[in-house]
Amino acid sequence: MAFPPNDDISFRDFQTLIRNMYYEKDAQRGVSGTFMWLMEEMGELAAALRAGNDRDNLEEEFADVLAWLTTIANVAEIDLTAAVQKKYGRGCPGCGHLVCTCAMEEKP
Repeated sequence: MAFPPNDDISFRDFQTLIRNMYYEKDAQRGVSGTFMWLMEEMGELAAALRAGNDRDNLEEEFADVLAWLTTIANVAEIDLTAAVQKKYGRGCPGCGHLVCTCAMEEKP
């Protein structure tokens, strides 16, 4: 499954794409090993955000973080579409509104 440029990709489609590309390696690495790769990518994203002036690099690092997070979900057998719908499908988990009204110091 590949996506032509500029096509919308659902969570489910993306998770399937990542599973098809990487699952064999990911399963061998396990959740702990894969988590370490995610943390490395988070560091690269942090550096790109600090630099802030290279949009292509920012896009690449955001995509990498999303891919590694999706990889961990695959190894842990978590359906991201279902998880996102369950947690956020009816609004903010803190206040329950579609536009969050929680205080800034609160973590919804």
